[in-house]
Amino acid sequence: MALTTSWTKLRHLLTLQKHTRNIIVVASRHCNNTSQPTTIQQVDEEVAKLLDLKAQLGDEPTPKTVLKTPKGTRDYSPKQMAIREGVFKVIVDCFKRHGAETIDTPVFELKETLTGKYGEDSKLIYDLQDQGGELLSLRYDLTVPFARYVAMNKIAKIKRYHIAKVYRRDNPAMTRGRYREFYQCDFDIAGQYDPMIPDAECIKIVYEILDNLKLGNFVIKVNHRLILDGLFEVCGVPKDKFRTVCSSVDKLDKTFWEDVRGEMIDDKGLDPISADKIGEYVQLNGSSELVEKLLKDEQLVQSKAAKEGLEGMKLLIQYCDIFGVKDRVRFDMSLARGLDYYTGVIYEAVLEGAELVKSNSKSKEQIGVGSVAGGGRYDGLVGMFAAKGKKVPCVGVSIGIERLFSIMEAKMERGNQEVRTVETEVLVASAQPNMLEERLRLCKELWDAGIKAEISYKANPKMLDQYQYAEKAVIPFLAVIGEQELKDGVVTLRDTKTREETPVPRADLVSTIKQKCCSNSI
Repeated sequence: MALTTSWTKLRHLLTLQKHTRNIIVVASRHCNNTSQPTTIQQVDEEVAKLLDLKAQLGDEPTPKTVLKTPKGTRDYSPKQMAIREGVFKVIVDCFKRHGAETIDTPVFELKETLTGKYGEDSKLIYDLQDQGGELLSLRYDLTVPFARYVAMNKIAKIKRYHIAKVYRRDNPAMTRGRYREFYQCDFDIAGQYDPMIPDAECIKIVYEILDNLKLGNFVIKVNHRLILDGLFEVCGVPKDKFRTVCSSVDKLDKTFWEDVRGEMIDDKGLDPISADKIGEYVQLNGSSELVEKLLKDEQLVQSKAAKEGLEGMKLLIQYCDIFGVKDRVRFDMSLARGLDYYTGVIYEAVLEGAELVKSNSKSKEQIGVGSVAGGGRYDGLVGMFAAKGKKVPCVGVSIGIERLFSIMEAKMERGNQEVRTVETEVLVASAQPNMLEERLRLCKELWDAGIKAEISYKANPKMLDQYQYAEKAVIPFLAVIGEQELKDGVVTLRDTKTREETPVPRADLVSTIKQKCCSNSI
């Protein structure tokens, strides 16, 4: 059948081609005023034949649209959004507990604002087409826009949080919570303060959030850019290669030392002797005892930068001990964080995972399951935007909400935990017909009292349907009203979970519901 249709269409197309040529010939004769006369009737006849053939061919089917989200993005179902909002609440409550206020900035910035701030990651910035003479880019993070905001508004001190979407032209690994469009939750302290006090508070904030989310064991790795710079200096790394070597070291949490060493030598032209010296240090980790050990390292402390960084690290760990988070803090010499704007302390929180071992390797190297928070000190970033280069010291942390959400979602699926997607407290119901107006009046009373309530949008819904909806949506109570309840001046309050029914005087309904909802939330 399909083959016959195709041959028919082919014959129609050939006939169509013939008549098209006829029209061209007829029109040509008319225009060239040849000896063969042409009439309008002849042209009309050929056009009519073409229209008839077009009708027989029918409209060509339009290609079917493939419905999908763009690469590196996703939709969120009501259940997923409920989990997500729960994570957001824990984070925002923590930020507010530490005295932060919030701001917002545009989703896109001038391209020149973002250029040169991210080192090798600058290639991941999304550039937009020219818009009215301005070259724009989607924001890569919330830190650079914050620095621009502080400089533009001449702010000397601020403690702020900002939760918004950012964009990276990356190859996403969505199963690991990596996307091209994702939220960042940032907390930053800007201003001139005594050393390490704001830095230690940022680490405390990370600790509180991860502890409250109950994700399991985690560790907060800390290091100092001055220690790294001093390390590169004494290992013989040319100064113009500091940042590029730093970006290689930063990959140690995702791959193995021999791979990083190969990249530094083969791709970045570092001397193998220098690379081996770096390897002796960047595989060290510990706590205050490691700081003391390195302060006695005669080669390392020859660098003024390294010594200053180690003294700062000693103070930071001391404050972390006072805050009660020292047991989760690890001084890790491999932590580098590749962004160019960091100038001091850097930190990164990771969930502790299994050891990954190369099949041809005898030594075990710990590879983390992924960073869930990171940040550090960036004292020079605001000065890049200020008119006179005025510096405003800053330190902050960014919580990886997408990674946390992926973990929380997987955890709830494994535990078959019930997730409420609505916050409705009461479903106003009736088992009798012609009670719509009474249900509407009762629902209004509950709304006006601040109680979250719903009704069925059917005029005469079945009682079983209303029960089933309340159970499916996990609505804790039903307020059932009927002719007898109206006559007695009561409302039957049904507990969805226990199915226990209690007549409540209408005047006491609001206070009774509030009391029961309060008891359920404890």
